[in-house]
Amino acid sequence: MNTIVLPKKESFGQIQIPLPSSKSESNRVLIIDALTKGENKLSNLAEARDTQTMIRLLRDDPETLDVLDAGTTMRFLTAYAALNNKQKIMTGTPRMCERPIGILVDALRDLGANINYLKKEGYPPLSIEGFSGQKTSEIEIRGDVSSQYISALLMNAPLLPQGLVLNLTGKIGSRTYITMTLELMKEFGVDYIFEGSRIEIKPGAYVPTTFAVESDWSGASYWFSLLACADEGELFLKGLKADSLQGDAMIVGIMDQLGVQSEFRETGISLKKKEVRGLPSFDFTHCPDLAQTVAVTCALIGQTSEFSGLESLRIKETDRIDALQKELAKIGALLEERKEGVFTLVPATKIPAKVKVATYDDHRMAMAFMPLITKTALEIEEPDVVNKSYPSFWKHCALLGIQPKHSND
Repeated sequence: MNTIVLPKKESFGQIQIPLPSSKSESNRVLIIDALTKGENKLSNLAEARDTQTMIRLLRDDPETLDVLDAGTTMRFLTAYAALNNKQKIMTGTPRMCERPIGILVDALRDLGANINYLKKEGYPPLSIEGFSGQKTSEIEIRGDVSSQYISALLMNAPLLPQGLVLNLTGKIGSRTYITMTLELMKEFGVDYIFEGSRIEIKPGAYVPTTFAVESDWSGASYWFSLLACADEGELFLKGLKADSLQGDAMIVGIMDQLGVQSEFRETGISLKKKEVRGLPSFDFTHCPDLAQTVAVTCALIGQTSEFSGLESLRIKETDRIDALQKELAKIGALLEERKEGVFTLVPATKIPAKVKVATYDDHRMAMAFMPLITKTALEIEEPDVVNKSYPSFWKHCALLGIQPKHSND
């Protein structure tokens, strides 16, 4: 087994972190680019494996689209292929084929796509067998499972002859990601109406545009967490904007309560330590990718908190709730569902002199537990999982003045 060993580092000086580009923005503008007649000028696309997989599959256009473990790529390319009359096989890793896609497939079939399941009903692999013409201009889709299903449909909507009206049912999760998709579409010349639970896109065309992808706020969150947990330090995170489209920019407000003061500058954001005010509760419905980061932070700085809006964590790269519970237990912390849908985080009691963290094939598990180095020596299993979203993460950790050591058990 591959592992990386990080020595204990309680404090550090002034450090600049050159963040990766946003995977979420990159993946969306790549689909929009593929749908644009004319040439866009895209810059600062993410180096994340998910994004590079999307670039390769769109460029090479193979008959079988193997997305590996990239859930966003699976959902976006399924809608892209189905609504643009392509014939493709959609597949991925064994875990990818355990992640549900039935809600999206049902919506695509309602619109006129011909799609068959090759194994288990409701899950990849899929056979996409073209588009028989738009059957309807208005459909319903659940808003409480994955915003990526909704974004996948929206980005293709302008090219449908009748446009598209989406009526979202149930509690709308990750609304910020839906808004990001719509605002990026607007950057490329497509307007929208989003009122309540109804989204309308009229038929039209994307306009060739020059667009630079912002740095990644979810990647930034681990550095906020590190500073919150450290005794001393200052950080400058490059390439972040105050008017970001990314929902994970909510980390600024969360960490303001957990001891990190933020100040936007021309080229990024400056972070300094401040007094901890506490985070009695937080609803992660619209920023679920921050949940692991905040859970670990609260565990390490002694903050009891109640978390809700974690439903989508069950169907991510792993069952993230189960993974968090197992790994937090190693430092004496608890994450317990004491009320339905509400998890109580009880902070760490006694942290061992060295902790070994499993990553469950999940990039966010590896990065969320990195701030443990402020309290103990840390060993992380299968550290290369970070390549999914932040390939330079361990290299950036070395900027703290530590020497991460890779080893093979």
